[in-house]
Formats: sequence, C-alpha cells, structure tokens
Amino acid sequence: QVQLVESGGGLVQAGASLRLSCAASGGTFSNLGLAWFRRAPGKEREFVASIMWTGGMTFYADFVQGRFTISRDNAKNTVDLEMNNLKAEDTAVYFCAAARSGLARKKEAENDYWGQGTQVTVSS
Repeated sequence: QVQLVESGGGLVQAGASLRLSCAASGGTFSNLGLAWFRRAPGKEREFVASIMWTGGMTFYADFVQGRFTISRDNAKNTVDLEMNNLKAEDTAVYFCAAARSGLARKKEAENDYWGQGTQVTVSS
C-alpha cells in the first residue's frame, strides 16, 4: 500500500509562486505514474499534471498554460509541482495521486492511491 503526503500549500498573492511536494512511502516509487489534481470550492476534482514512471513524459491541463511544472525525484520518493504566476482561480485543494500502471494518468479512476490534499489559496 502506497501512502502519499502533500505539503507546501499556503496563502499567496496573485502572481506569486508555490512549490508543492508529495512524499510517498510503502511501495516501489520508481514504478509509479504520478499526478496532481485539484478541487476548487464548489467544483469537481480536476486533473492538473502527470508524469510517467521514467519521468520522460509529462502532461498538463490546458489551464496550466506553461505556468506549472511537474517533476519527480525517484531517489527521494517525491513528486513536486512548481506553480508560477498563480491566479485567484488556482485556489483549490491540491491532491497527489499515484498509478500502479506507471503511466502518466489524467483521469481520477486511473490512479490507485491518493493523498489527503494541501490547500492553496491565491488572493487577488
């Protein structure tokens, strides 16, 4: 069983940057596909970014528009989400997810493990 714990959320002003991190334990991290999702107030959870087990393939939601970067460190068992030029509409709880398939998955149902989430609030 894989456990995921997110950190790095907080309250920032529009235009600022944040770096979220997710630490994994309990499994073979290097075999997992990893992803970030988010749930804004009153909305469904949505895909943000994902990365393949090799780190060689990444996907991003259209709204990212080059502002976010997902990366992984298989030596540290972590996956990060660097977020730049944050907007008020980026306010959400951000979740880390992992897929046993090792692929960079965009759908919730394709991910097998989930963290509890970390709150990101962007003030305008």
